[in-house]
Amino acid sequence: MLSEPRSGRLAAWGNALLAGFVSPDDAASAIVGEDAVHRVEGLPGESAPVGLTLALGRLRTLGVTGLRVALPAPGHPLGLSGPPEFNARALEAEEAVVCHGAAFGLVPEVDEAGPAGDVHVEVVWHCLPVREAPPADVPSLGEAERELAEALREATEVLSRLDLAGSGPVAEAAIDAYRARAERGREVLAPGYPPRAVRVLELARRVGLLISVAYENGQGGAVSASEMAARTQALRPVERTARRAQVAAYNAIVEQREMR
Repeated sequence: MLSEPRSGRLAAWGNALLAGFVSPDDAASAIVGEDAVHRVEGLPGESAPVGLTLALGRLRTLGVTGLRVALPAPGHPLGLSGPPEFNARALEAEEAVVCHGAAFGLVPEVDEAGPAGDVHVEVVWHCLPVREAPPADVPSLGEAERELAEALREATEVLSRLDLAGSGPVAEAAIDAYRARAERGREVLAPGYPPRAVRVLELARRVGLLISVAYENGQGGAVSASEMAARTQALRPVERTARRAQVAAYNAIVEQREMR
């Protein structure tokens, strides 16, 4: 939850490109980020993988007008619409991009090589057919913001009671690192996104930090099986809510366009 999903970068900057807010080269550069290269395989009319700039242009000519994010987890097909084959690939990758305007979806396959600190990352996005249907369980921005605030309050109360709310040197170091990253790059989403989407995504990331710290701190003050179960029970729904909010934020520009 702390790291930006590659599907989020592809959808956000792809949407900015489709809306005319950024150039193809700028969009491709932002999507690749710190990875070495991204390619797209399986595009209609292409017999081999192609670069992002060409792929995004080809998707536009195929009728794609927007890109949505899916962040599925076992038992929660968040953002997916089928068919089962695509859903299974997306669930294995834990993320996907679903095209709006044409029945295609993109699932990343990540290949990493090299020693720690000097990892070479190549990403191949597999273009596959999808079912044209509403995505599963994606809330509106307003719903996501309200649900996230409520879930955060409830989880914080339970975790505080179990001495897991985020205290001690491990938590402090994680929070300091998060703040440093936030100050270095203030652009949370690509140009063209509504301010509320930025706000919701920032809140979802803060919730992700809380969840990560709670898990990384191990048992903390939860010494009994019942207290450990209470921790898991508190974290699971807030983690699910945070993922739903994250998807709602990335998809906001497409949903906003549909409402016009």
